[in-house]
Amino acid sequence: QVQLVESGGGLVQPGGTLRLSCAASTNIFSFETMGWYRQVPGKQRELVATITQLGSLRYAESVKDRFIISRDAAKDTVYLQMINLKPEDTAVYYCNAQSPRGPFWGQGTQVTVSS
Repeated sequence: QVQLVESGGGLVQPGGTLRLSCAASTNIFSFETMGWYRQVPGKQRELVATITQLGSLRYAESVKDRFIISRDAAKDTVYLQMINLKPEDTAVYYCNAQSPRGPFWGQGTQVTVSS
């Protein structure tokens, strides 16, 4: 069973930075795509950023120029570097991995942007 474990969330002031990590229990290149999604209560989970096996990147319009997705193959870990955080970035952030075996999700990590 694939496990994805997120870490790095927390409380940060507007304009601050955070880096989320997603550690996979298997080789991250076994997945077609890995990425980050976020969800606030009462709303649908939304895509934040994804990275494919070949390294193609995709970002939500609302986070372009502020968030960067990256990976470390040696650690089987995907990161989300977030800068200039805004209150509207407050959400639970989930790591996702897509493969022929189906989508896998982490347990989520809370990010709160507030003064």
